[in-house]
Amino acid sequence: MITVILLFLVLLILGAPIVFTMGVSASLVLMGEGIPSSIISQRLFAGLDSFTIMAIPFFVLSGLLMERGGIAKRMIDFATALVGWIRGSLLLVSVVSGTGLAAVSGSGSADTAATASLMLPEMRRRRYDIDFAAGLMAAAGSLGPVIPPSIMMIVLASVGNVSVGDMFIAGVVPGFLMALGLLLAGYFHARRHGGVYSQVQPFSLRELGSTALKAIPAFLMPLIIIGGIIGGVFTPTEAASVAVATGLLVGLLIYRELKLRDLPGLILRAASISASVMMIIAVANIFSWLVAREGVPQLLVEFLQSVSDNPLIFLAMLNVGLIFIGMFMESIAAILILVPVLMPVAQSYGIDPLHLGVVIIINLSIGMVTPPYGITLFVASSIAQRPIMRVASKIVLPLSFMIAVLLLVTYVPYIVTALPDFFRTR
Repeated sequence: MITVILLFLVLLILGAPIVFTMGVSASLVLMGEGIPSSIISQRLFAGLDSFTIMAIPFFVLSGLLMERGGIAKRMIDFATALVGWIRGSLLLVSVVSGTGLAAVSGSGSADTAATASLMLPEMRRRRYDIDFAAGLMAAAGSLGPVIPPSIMMIVLASVGNVSVGDMFIAGVVPGFLMALGLLLAGYFHARRHGGVYSQVQPFSLRELGSTALKAIPAFLMPLIIIGGIIGGVFTPTEAASVAVATGLLVGLLIYRELKLRDLPGLILRAASISASVMMIIAVANIFSWLVAREGVPQLLVEFLQSVSDNPLIFLAMLNVGLIFIGMFMESIAAILILVPVLMPVAQSYGIDPLHLGVVIIINLSIGMVTPPYGITLFVASSIAQRPIMRVASKIVLPLSFMIAVLLLVTYVPYIVTALPDFFRTR
């Protein structure tokens, strides 16, 4: 096992893509132990032999359809009517619209790009602190994996043998708590820095109703997905295909901003995004098989329990380790490598698998806004045309609220398990 870790670290330091880092290091060690290459190939394809994983390309395509179909503009119009009368209004609008987009696409980078592209010009006109605004939008974009539907949740549920529907429901309350934390971060920043944030628009119940009515088709998709899964109407994979049909209906016939000529490009983009995710899943299956074959989970259980048999101590160590890993590793790769190892360890401490899953996803979401890897941070700073380290220097306040919610979710598991338990008893 030491050999594979050394190979993995060397390739990672040399800048090899994570998919090749995992595949090459695991395959070389397995072949060195006499495992035939044909068995390795079988394990590669076995990683994709899952009906649940088929949901990924459909959810990716549905998110692209909804975003291209004009959903971002409707979300921002609704958010403006909802919170545009509060000090620092544009900061709060960016968080509310980012939260709404998270419930549609589940892609943090796409949500960040959509919000930043539409919000930053007006923020510049009002002379907002663009570095802080970009950092706040990056943090709001990171809600995509936490608020269902979420590709990261599908992957985690598949690897951890957890119900996708339960994972989706478990992420609802933590996701909205994180959104509330970011709203408070934006409001406190506006209160502290006065002047430029005082420009607001009057609250209008009529405008709120009008924008809410226009946004209803956009809100339908998450309701259909979650409601259908909870009600047992369809599986997560079938829900994903229904989401695609809903996206087509809304974009082509209701908003009429999606054109038939746009579809080939969107399908190609969805295929490209899905293929990169699928490749990581397939290769990670070889790596996970090697880890299980070497008995790493059992060794880790013994080591951690020798350190402390207190689950609170384990969760504290887990949070520190996952935030560090999220800073340097792609989130889906981290889930595929770590979940098969951490799940049995957590169960030995009596921790609910759903609770563990949500804690892992929140940690890795925080990694999306922290350098050097922070993908939503890169997207926001790029669109804002600001140096990434200048933006990173202003994310301390939003990050503080995100970590506060992480600690709350970590040590109050009821926040995660209450909704799934409620729906199981219905």
